[in-house]
Amino acid sequence: MDERLKRQLDFILELDKEKNVFRQTHLSGHGRRENDAEHAWHMAIMAYLLQEYSNERVDVAKVMLMCLIHDVVEIDAGDTYAYDREGLATQKAREEAAKERVYSLLPDDQKQTLSAIFDEFEADETPEAHFAHTMDNLQPLLLNNSNGGSDWAEHDVNAEQVYGRQRKSRLGSERLYELTDCILKENIAKGSLKK
Repeated sequence: MDERLKRQLDFILELDKEKNVFRQTHLSGHGRRENDAEHAWHMAIMAYLLQEYSNERVDVAKVMLMCLIHDVVEIDAGDTYAYDREGLATQKAREEAAKERVYSLLPDDQKQTLSAIFDEFEADETPEAHFAHTMDNLQPLLLNNSNGGSDWAEHDVNAEQVYGRQRKSRLGSERLYELTDCILKENIAKGSLKK
């Protein structure tokens, strides 16, 4: 086997470890906690299906790839819960180190390409990154809503915290932010999300 193919296969097998990184969000219907690979797959499908709601025309293949690779670094860095202040303080450093190790398994050209797409997602300055972030916010919101807001209750998260995170979704889709706002208001009214 040539070196290029060996490195690609090593990376592919490394990606399998993403299935063992569990998030705080539960599957719909009060299922078990979802893993990073399920989250990424779900976001990628959502990006394709919901692309018409993006504020700007996007390269949906690039958005889907962003969705699929944005949490690969969590193989080393672990999942950082969106409302964990301590974890958020060290997240960038942990993820940068992980990015270097994990993407270095690839041939240099593919490492550069995927690292650049990861960096674009993190910088959140392009229409594609904005829309990918909207998917990253909407996907767990939909699951949590399907479970009656139980993940928010479990972690004692309030409406102000959730709105703080979700407001960024407007950059990618005003229409999907309107949906988010409706979902949050419904949960506040039901008492499943504290004010």
